[in-house]
Amino acid sequence: MLRKSKVAIVTGAGSGIGRAVAKALNEDGWNVILAGRRQKSLDETAALCTGNEVLAIPTDVKDPLSVKNLFAQALKAYGRLDLLFNNAGVSAPEKPMEELTIEEWKNVIDTNLNGVFYCTREAFRIMKSQDPMGGRIINNGSLSAHVPRPFSAPYSASKHAVTGLTKSTSLDGRAYSIACGQIDIGNSKSEMTKKMEKGTLQADGSYKTEPTMSPEDIGRSIVYMAGLPLNTNVPFLTIMANEMPYIGRG
Repeated sequence: MLRKSKVAIVTGAGSGIGRAVAKALNEDGWNVILAGRRQKSLDETAALCTGNEVLAIPTDVKDPLSVKNLFAQALKAYGRLDLLFNNAGVSAPEKPMEELTIEEWKNVIDTNLNGVFYCTREAFRIMKSQDPMGGRIINNGSLSAHVPRPFSAPYSASKHAVTGLTKSTSLDGRAYSIACGQIDIGNSKSEMTKKMEKGTLQADGSYKTEPTMSPEDIGRSIVYMAGLPLNTNVPFLTIMANEMPYIGRG
């Protein structure tokens, strides 16, 4: 078993927000377990983590058995779990509702919603039974959990559902000192937001460039949420590029 310290699992840790959050937590003194589909990407993230220990475990959150293996390995290595950041997520091609395939819909729901549930279920099993009992779960929501973009039905539906799961998790975890919150992010700079620099479809049919923000700012936000005592919770935190068209979207 590795050294005693607070232990976090970050899904989708191979790039973007997950990488920035893993790095920020590690620098803050957390042992961080990196979960993602590609070993090479996880290894690249691990190389950036120069604080406490890191452990990379290839995981497909759509697969309940893969998720079960992730948490079993985490428990074997560290003996407990203090934080789960449910971050892994995908989107579908932007197209009219009637052109979406069943496969495109299911891929988003299986990753963004079912994957969050699978991970939360395993985290509950550990957090309820460990001593001291409890822990924290933070779900990556989205501004789309409040206001959708055009042609984003799978993604928006999945994120609205995550909000419901966050609330249920918070309620059901209360008796066991399990705190659950959600961070709703707008336009974090990544491969997914590169198109925003060229123009993004707006609700009125026009295309406009949109500003982005640094994922490192999200990392600092998660460190703040994760560092609170378990008798204190941030149920929902919204962080966004200040000049993006969210307030007044549509």
